Amino acid sequence: MAKDINDVILDLQRSGLPFAVATVVETTGSVSAKTASKAVIDHEGRVVAGWVGGGCAESGTCEKALECIRSGDTAMLDIDLDDEMLGAGMPCGGSMRVYVEPVLPRPCLWIMGHGRVAESLCILGDLLGLQVIVNDPGVDWDRYPGASRLIRDDLDYDQLTPAAGDYVVIATQHKGDHESMKKALASQAGYIALIASRKRSGLVMDYLREEGFSEADIARVMAPSGLDLGARTPEEIALCVVSEITLLRRGGSGMRMRDKLHEQRRLRAAGS
Repeated sequence: MAKDINDVILDLQRSGLPFAVATVVETTGSVSAKTASKAVIDHEGRVVAGWVGGGCAESGTCEKALECIRSGDTAMLDIDLDDEMLGAGMPCGGSMRVYVEPVLPRPCLWIMGHGRVAESLCILGDLLGLQVIVNDPGVDWDRYPGASRLIRDDLDYDQLTPAAGDYVVIATQHKGDHESMKKALASQAGYIALIASRKRSGLVMDYLREEGFSEADIARVMAPSGLDLGARTPEEIALCVVSEITLLRRGGSGMRMRDKLHEQRRLRAAGS
């Protein structure tokens, strides 16, 4: 039995693989697809469900879908089906606009440790749409209701398996931070932070060197971690770290918005 397009979307979301949904939002003239026609395009650029037109439109839509999956941005695609040379390759006699929306798996925030900083990280990470995984024998659902998963039986940190787009924050209060750091550095995690005192951070870095990690490996560790917000409380420390994660995730500048606006105006004035 053929699956409904919504079932295909749900299956892809469960798989954790990125994909895109293309929707025809406007048509003019002779086109095969109608307004609101949809297609689901997988991470390899194949239409796996639905339809937005035949050869006149499918190739261009799939190409744009791959671009959107790579960038994470949506796009509005104008397809000229009446231009044999510059359009879609076959003169079909019309045009259409297709809205392409990537659907990317939510990155994970791996929190190693427990305590008020870890609890606050869990709350903030969940609010920001991250899948929060907390790994520590002392955690429970009452204190970490926003977590997607709690790991309480991983003394050797074998279950610490972050993907390239994930974030790892080690807040173990010195308990096993050096061992969990070894596991984190052996992964492809895009962000690794250590919440510890300067003295303890130095000891962990020295341990990693003794274990054979290169300076390039050690440079991946954010220690001290977070943005300088003048934090004092555990909640503020968590905010500093999550702010740094957001900065990296969204490609921000870290400037105050007012100062950024003034700088943009200055540059425009200098270029005029």
